[in-house]
Amino acid sequence: MRKVIVSEFVTLDGVMEDPIWTVPFNTDEQNQHKFEELLGCDALLLGRVTYEGFAAAWPKTGETNTVVNPVRDFSIPEGFAERMNTIPKYVASRTKTPEQMKWNASLIQGNLAEEVLKLKQRPGQDILALGSRELVNTLMQEDLVDEYRIMVFPVVLGSGRHLFKDQDQLKTLQHIATKTLRSGAVELTYRPAK
Repeated sequence: MRKVIVSEFVTLDGVMEDPIWTVPFNTDEQNQHKFEELLGCDALLLGRVTYEGFAAAWPKTGETNTVVNPVRDFSIPEGFAERMNTIPKYVASRTKTPEQMKWNASLIQGNLAEEVLKLKQRPGQDILALGSRELVNTLMQEDLVDEYRIMVFPVVLGSGRHLFKDQDQLKTLQHIATKTLRSGAVELTYRPAK
């Protein structure tokens, strides 16, 4: 069965919102690592807000292989943007219609947990969930996340939307790996404890 892998950027104090704060720490090492992660999957699972942001940015990025932003532009590995633009995307949204789906995307219709479970049962590589805070929290509550890859950046924002919302159900995770990048960012990998 395919795994759902949640891959997130967070600050030291757990904020994930508007990750422009990652740019000063961006390196070729990080970009190559994230590209390899993307190559290990053959589908993206996205919430509406993340889908809209990505769909607006990645086609332009594919023209130059350069990420353009207000902090500093940076290059990404050859093929990264092409992979992002061509990989199938499954979007969870209560406001979008199937006709509004562009950028190689399909709207998840019906019960989210049931539809994600169907995706997991299809043959293929793993499914990568990026950003998409509301979606990730729903997947976690439904025990549909097989692995968490949380890249923590040495930044404290003090406010902003946190990756994990308050919930009344304890979730225990098992540490699998730690990868320290030269920039000071650290990727922590966890799986749900059995």
